[in-house]
Amino acid sequence: MLSWQQLRDLDCSRLTDAADGWGKVSNRADAARDRVDAEMTGRLAKTQEGEAAQVVVRRLRRLNRNFAYLYTECGLIRSMLNGLAHELQAPQKRLKGALEDAASLNFTVNTNGSVSYPPAGEDLTQGNGSKHPGGSAAGRGSLFDPRPPSPDGRLLPGGGTPLLPALNPNHAKAEAIADRIAHALCEANDIDGRFSRALNKLRAEPGLTVNSATWTDAAGDADAVRDIAYKYLKDDFPQDKSPAERKAWWDSLSPERREEYLAVYPDLIGNLDGIPAEVRDRANRDNLRLLIGQLEGQDDDKSRTMLAALKDIDRQLAENVRDRLELGKEPPPPMYLLGISDEGNGRAIVSYGNPDTSRNVSAFVPGLGSKLDTAFTGDDGLKRALDTARGAQRYDPSTASIAWLGYDAPQLPAESLANNTDIALTGNAKAGASSYNEFMAGISATNETPDPRVTAIGHSYGSLTVGQAAQQPGGITGADNIILVGSPGTGANSAQDLNVDQGHVFVGAADNDLVTKAPSKEHTAAALAFPGPIGVAVGQVADPGNDNLWFGRDPASEAFGATRFEVNNGPHVITGGVDAHTNYFDPKADRVSADNIARIVAGEPNIKTEERR
Repeated sequence: MLSWQQLRDLDCSRLTDAADGWGKVSNRADAARDRVDAEMTGRLAKTQEGEAAQVVVRRLRRLNRNFAYLYTECGLIRSMLNGLAHELQAPQKRLKGALEDAASLNFTVNTNGSVSYPPAGEDLTQGNGSKHPGGSAAGRGSLFDPRPPSPDGRLLPGGGTPLLPALNPNHAKAEAIADRIAHALCEANDIDGRFSRALNKLRAEPGLTVNSATWTDAAGDADAVRDIAYKYLKDDFPQDKSPAERKAWWDSLSPERREEYLAVYPDLIGNLDGIPAEVRDRANRDNLRLLIGQLEGQDDDKSRTMLAALKDIDRQLAENVRDRLELGKEPPPPMYLLGISDEGNGRAIVSYGNPDTSRNVSAFVPGLGSKLDTAFTGDDGLKRALDTARGAQRYDPSTASIAWLGYDAPQLPAESLANNTDIALTGNAKAGASSYNEFMAGISATNETPDPRVTAIGHSYGSLTVGQAAQQPGGITGADNIILVGSPGTGANSAQDLNVDQGHVFVGAADNDLVTKAPSKEHTAAALAFPGPIGVAVGQVADPGNDNLWFGRDPASEAFGATRFEVNNGPHVITGGVDAHTNYFDPKADRVSADNIARIVAGEPNIKTEERR
């Protein structure tokens, strides 16, 4: 228990100095793991062969994990010590104020926190001009008066005011000062207890092996520190600000304060639109390990699915670093992890190329059935962004391509439409549209090139999400082009509704892609109400141009007015299933479509077009 003398004499700078020391250890561990990855493991794995080389690579990877764990835990300790110093300053200030008031009144603060006061006020009962005798008062909440302390020296309701108040006017003043001292001590001891309990959890056993169980423990440590450090760090967090304001906030922070946010809140910093890409990538790589630790050992289907995807992303990030160091080979585009979370069906945002330094930036939104699983981390998500990046970089190396899984897409399978109405409704798309627009505003806020070319890409239900984003006030921030492929409609009647310049909405629709020929709501309602030829006729009346899809006007139609680019029609659904719907980005399966998308992203004007429907 802190005494009032200890609280008075506490030098908070010693706590912050200790925090700085832990911060230096954390930063050195961070630099060391980067060096192990960039300068040692990658080059050794690519230039040496044999059993001995494999053993060394495994040990270097273990060393990398050890440094990563050291970085995380030391960073948490730093923030705990800074938070402790920050919170203790308030009760210390209130205590010193009470002590100063006592001194100004010639009161004495006793060792036990009670306050002695001198005689005062004329004692009329004596009749000789004598004063009421002095005495002492104990603060509520102290050992001598267990009543709850009052923050401002006033009696609490039912606080036990004496039936015969002391006649010495100094008594009430002394009691108020003693009350303030007791309250400051109670608050300081509560703070000290909370931080002590949390700090005691940040311990590693001798002979530590950094494995999944270790990261599970680290995730718990991070949660504990977040709860304790809330007032210290999170109160200033710009959650409700615009991406541009968040960028300005981050730029205003000192290097030390940035390190603290990265250590305590990698999940918030990594997913905050407006924070620079390299910072988000660093935060998300750390949060990725914590998420893996949280999900490890959980036996529900959702956790297992996400865990497999997270481990796949972790593997690809490591391989990307090594592949970029391989000598005599064209390096792949660098990967940036711009978002990762287990929210909803999972979130993952991966960029191939740095979106802050590239002249051309595209962000692709996946559609129906997309979630954080190995399908998205494979052919249905990350590979599409990678193919686009590689294709566009042939025309302009300054290109970044992003796979954006930042919303909950409708899921499959659905035994009937009644069991999965999300497929038929726009709710998911509208919710995703707001998130996508904020992300794109963040891209505009952090991009460092004079006039970046930004392309929004939507596939399948993702095209509806992009279309909804484009129809919000002001459109998609910074977007120059919109590409819609495999689209069931955008909810817009024409390309002009999507808030980009004329000729900058591009559509790819394969003839054998049934999603791009989904019957309109008008035709569906007529067919259900009037089966047979009558229903067809009624549908024609309701949709006279026969150019509506389920979510509005067919983007590939003449009436919509977009630029339709050439694609491979793909196999018929009977022989090829959904291949015609999924091949648009794949340069092997649909070279002409993939090349057209790459040209649009890079600003290469000579795309191949075809007639609208």
